[in-house]
Amino acid sequence: MAPYESESAGRRKATRYVVPVAVVGVAAATIGLVPALADSGNPDLPKISAQQLIEKIAKSDVQQMSGTVKISTDLGLPSLGGMAGGFTPGAGGSSDGKAGSSADPQSKLTELATGTHTLRIAADGADRHKLSVLDSAAEYSVIHNGDEVWAYDSASNEAYHAKDAAAAGDRAAKHRKGETPKGVPATPKELADEVLKASGKTTSISVEGTSQVAGRDAYKLLVKPKQAGSTVGGITISVDAKTGVPLKFTLTPAGGGKAVVDAGFTKVDFSKPAASTFDFTPPKGTKVTEGDDLKARDKSHAPKDMPKDMPKDMPKELRDAQGGGMKDLKVIGEGWTSIAELKLPGGQGLPTGGSASGDVPPEAQKFMDALGDHVTGKFGSGTVFSTRLVNALVTDDGKVYAGAVTKDALVKAANAAQ
Repeated sequence: MAPYESESAGRRKATRYVVPVAVVGVAAATIGLVPALADSGNPDLPKISAQQLIEKIAKSDVQQMSGTVKISTDLGLPSLGGMAGGFTPGAGGSSDGKAGSSADPQSKLTELATGTHTLRIAADGADRHKLSVLDSAAEYSVIHNGDEVWAYDSASNEAYHAKDAAAAGDRAAKHRKGETPKGVPATPKELADEVLKASGKTTSISVEGTSQVAGRDAYKLLVKPKQAGSTVGGITISVDAKTGVPLKFTLTPAGGGKAVVDAGFTKVDFSKPAASTFDFTPPKGTKVTEGDDLKARDKSHAPKDMPKDMPKDMPKELRDAQGGGMKDLKVIGEGWTSIAELKLPGGQGLPTGGSASGDVPPEAQKFMDALGDHVTGKFGSGTVFSTRLVNALVTDDGKVYAGAVTKDALVKAANAAQ
């Protein structure tokens, strides 16, 4: 079947720069998953066009459901060990309420960007949602029930509370319509929405057969970049044939090998969850942090001269990069090969362990060396830091070029910018 080329601005406005902005966000919002969820069977379903299937997804209005989602991450990064918290926005929280909370959804759910996780989700209308991240010895849950939002981390016995979901901001996990915090898509539907709303003339979309996911018949929607130079090979979205709900999301790299993203339901039920599912009372002895306390803290530390057009989903570390940093953000190209260009604060490249600009912890230097690949060109010299999906070139004169593109594409962009 010939691919349906999505060019209709009426369907969803194309957000061409979603990929590079996520890249600049230290790749924390890029969810990568190994193909741990096998489809079973190829059901015989009525023929459907890509346009019709996209419309089916858009019209899907499932208000009640529960199920289990398996999500894993494999960006090809070396193990960060204890360093991981240092790269996570809002990480490093303590129980004193001053440095944050381990139960804060915005920082806690970014952990879904690495490793393998099992999630339990439940929804009942627009005002009741629950998402739990299950671990071998602990559980982390975010519960939205009416005007109450609770997040609880059983490992630390800490809780995060916001009285009004609408006033809780990004940190309180906007669970209206089942959404997790901005920049942290956790379900197949959220992942699919991010891709479809960014699709435009640079994208090919087609229906590529059928499958079964969690025991349900589904159509397979294939989304592929038309442009050369992207590290994305293709994205497959398995759509429930009856309800139009995306049941599985798989992203494969252009270089081949196992999938970078594979998130899907292993169990799903579209009946009404029990009302008690959304009840929560902090266990005795729980340290509770109020959302207003964290909002006040962040406001007091926010840069006063932040650019007005700065993306709202940008991690705090990058919002704090002043003095020629985010003020100079530019986007080169469009679609899947968009590249973000910006200047590092101070106009210098990354410091090294022996540099005069400051000491770098051995663990951080080891991490950078493991990813780095020295390159040269008309722009001078620099280092390309690579994952299986996201690459970034940091030049010695303090410029950064980042995107879901190949190393050669980054070097070409840097040369052209001279």
